[in-house]
Amino acid sequence: MRKKPKRTRYYEYVEGFSFCRGSRTGWESKGARTRSSPEGIEAFCSDVEVKHTDVRILMLAWRMKAERQGYFTLEEWRRGLKALRADTISKLKKALPELVKEVMRAQNFQNFYSYSFRYCLTEEKQKSVDIEVACQLLDLILGFKFRPQIDRLEEYLKKQNEYKVVNMDQWLGILRFCNEINFPSLDNYDPSLAWPLILDNFVEWMREQRL
Repeated sequence: MRKKPKRTRYYEYVEGFSFCRGSRTGWESKGARTRSSPEGIEAFCSDVEVKHTDVRILMLAWRMKAERQGYFTLEEWRRGLKALRADTISKLKKALPELVKEVMRAQNFQNFYSYSFRYCLTEEKQKSVDIEVACQLLDLILGFKFRPQIDRLEEYLKKQNEYKVVNMDQWLGILRFCNEINFPSLDNYDPSLAWPLILDNFVEWMREQRL
């Protein structure tokens, strides 16, 4: 007879993989669905020794296909751990570097980048995020790849007064800008190529800074 693995803290072995439950993770019953509380996710982050603001937690949410910021449903949690083949905290820690590599593959990063924006839409019918949130998210997701571009873009966004929010079209345009435009020369930027107006204005602002 197979021996059931020993329970440790708030992890319980179920159907070949683990899931958080108990007071530390704050699982709440919501009809047919069970979800963890934000406090529970912070407890989980403490156990895997990763700050809750670390981009790897966002990557984990992407892998789980989590729908709501700050909450993981039991179904999402199981799906993510099964995909990562992690049934213990130790295995999950070891799986995080591979998750980063998976996200950073070109075919996955665009999807992760789009998901990150949708994940921040916390209200029903919300289609944009405010400038402050957009800057924080850009720093988290693109800062390590495109530091010069993100630093200047954040400076512009915080100084300008025309835009209060960023929408999905503008969000996707920023990634395209970082991937395609020579920086800081901007010599291949062509405003006729259907860039979001916010980026036209950013480029104009950048060029004015040189005068």
